[in-house]
Amino acid sequence: MSDDDFLIDEDLAEASAASGGSGASDDDEELTLLTREGLKKLKEELDELKNVRRKEVAQRLKEAISYGDLSENSEYEEAKNEQAFLEGRVLELERKIKNAKIITERRSEKRGKEITVGSTVTFRNRTKQSDEESFTIVGATEADPFDAKISNESPIGKALLSHCSGETINIDTPAGLMRYEILKVQ
Repeated sequence: MSDDDFLIDEDLAEASAASGGSGASDDDEELTLLTREGLKKLKEELDELKNVRRKEVAQRLKEAISYGDLSENSEYEEAKNEQAFLEGRVLELERKIKNAKIITERRSEKRGKEITVGSTVTFRNRTKQSDEESFTIVGATEADPFDAKISNESPIGKALLSHCSGETINIDTPAGLMRYEILKVQ
């Protein structure tokens, strides 16, 4: 996938600065493709973890310590494990936000609209003769099949990129080779 396959929002530096990031990612850091909505959700989760959950876990640790002997204190062990998980998630979210690239829809001047990360695609599985389905192609961080969001790294998401409305393509999926007709790209 080339840089022309998606646009990186110019507000990235602002978004990264607001999250404490430098705006530039290290060469060994993985790019995190996000919509504005996805970045907002990550920031909200990070804020919740830092400003609410940390205090709750600290209070649980304080209470557990007050019970005395820490060597056989299951409440203390549980609170320490929760603290470790919480801090790991904070680090993960900070890394993702720091390396976020905000995607916006790219309009193709070719025949119809080309599918990019951020596109909402309506298609029909011709192999299974299924009804129309629609989903939005998002970065792996935002993927949620129950909310009609699939990853650009999934077999279907990856195969659809750069195709246009009206095309029929074959996609190798975990369920076998499937034929999809692209009905609409938004």
